[in-house]
Amino acid sequence: MADTKREIERKYESDDSGLPDLTGVAGVATVVDKGVAHLDATYYDTADQRLAAAKITLRRRTGGSDAGWHLKFPVAPDIRDEIHAPLSDTLPPDLAGLVRARVRDAELIPVVRLRSDRDLRHLVDAAGRLLAEVSVDAVHAEGLAEGAGTAQWTELEVELADGGDPAFLDKVEKRLRKAGVRPSKSSSKLARALTETAPKRKGGGKKKQPSPGAPVTAGDHVLAYVREQRDAILELDPAVRQDAPDSVHRMRVATRRTRSAFRSYAKVLDRTVTDPIGEELRWLAGELGVDRDREVMTERLSAAVDALPPTLLHGPLRTRLHTWANARRGGSRRRLTGVLDSRRYLALLDALDALVADPPLLADAAGKPEKVIAKAVRKDFGKLSDLVDQAVALEPGAERDVAIHEARKKAKRARYSAEAAAPALGSPASTLVKSMKSVQSLLGDHQDSVMTRVTLRELSAVAHASGENTFTYGLLYGREEQVAAGVEARLPEVWEGIRTSAVL
Repeated sequence: MADTKREIERKYESDDSGLPDLTGVAGVATVVDKGVAHLDATYYDTADQRLAAAKITLRRRTGGSDAGWHLKFPVAPDIRDEIHAPLSDTLPPDLAGLVRARVRDAELIPVVRLRSDRDLRHLVDAAGRLLAEVSVDAVHAEGLAEGAGTAQWTELEVELADGGDPAFLDKVEKRLRKAGVRPSKSSSKLARALTETAPKRKGGGKKKQPSPGAPVTAGDHVLAYVREQRDAILELDPAVRQDAPDSVHRMRVATRRTRSAFRSYAKVLDRTVTDPIGEELRWLAGELGVDRDREVMTERLSAAVDALPPTLLHGPLRTRLHTWANARRGGSRRRLTGVLDSRRYLALLDALDALVADPPLLADAAGKPEKVIAKAVRKDFGKLSDLVDQAVALEPGAERDVAIHEARKKAKRARYSAEAAAPALGSPASTLVKSMKSVQSLLGDHQDSVMTRVTLRELSAVAHASGENTFTYGLLYGREEQVAAGVEARLPEVWEGIRTSAVL
């Protein structure tokens, strides 16, 4: 079983291979010599280095106190999540799954071998508590690709103790800088090794990867937004597999944003290409939402029950709700992992990559953003306005409920199209994003009320059939009706304020 650890560390280099005296660092009482460890690590990646491009490292290391397989994902500057699995001859399945969205059908091969002599010290306080580990690593790097070279260097590493205050690293760095030590130019040993051992190109120099330039045309801006959502899906894949909080919801939103961009900017990207991808994104969103919708409903109903005074709580309602909430939870994580391992999902990722690499641009893609993009946003806003007007004109009831739900979906699309437009159009688009979020939230409260009442009817019917008191279900149902009525009463005024203030 793999274990995850948050790693906060900084790397340094200097012209001197020794370690400066750190006993003067505030809070450090003693520097404990832990001896020298001999580490031997082989790093794995695809032939085209997909993991390195995403700043992900995968290695098998022997020696030291944590021999085994290590998979590291970037979190923020100087911060990574390290997932450790026991030493084995082959890559553990848990770790293979966490990089599958990046690797797909490509083979993971050894790309670099790093052998390091690590001179390790512990910085401890007066109570003997570990503050940080400091090591001086003498590194020998060997590139394993055909024609790759070797490199050697010495670097200094400071890793914060578990649960430590990151501000302590600033104190250590201040002392190191005074001693002539400077931050490393490379983010990791692997990054430096890949650069310094890479095979030479004919004609000299090393191949540089192209990077997207600053958006200029309407097509540039739309593609930048689509690329951002594609990247979000890839980055969230491991978190979803590990059941990290809010990861499923965030990935689902990324799929919706991508589909919305395809539809809103149909004059920029050819829908004969994007529509099939959009259908697959809708499938993925549906798979992600199987448990998510029930979780949201459970949270809403649990909060409503908790808010009731004991005198109004009749029957085993909490037990009934718990049973309903967990009715489909068994194996749900395995089911979702199966979706993410499926050929269909991996083919969708390939399709998104292909679209970003070779976009199906139409004539309007070359147009000015302030014209093409603004027109698309205004069109989405106009459709939303028509739907809100239709909903307001209807009498309360099922038909109005459906109309408000349709308006809510259109509000999401208007919001997402405005998000894509914000880098090009600036403040007006950003203001519209905020307005769309507020109306989406309002309409969402109404839809949540509708769906909660459906659930309450189902739960009440089961409870009644079991001979239970259903008074509380009726009470909660009535309160949800009041929520919906309140939204419907506020909607005309709220929408009129948004409509009159929208400038694009």
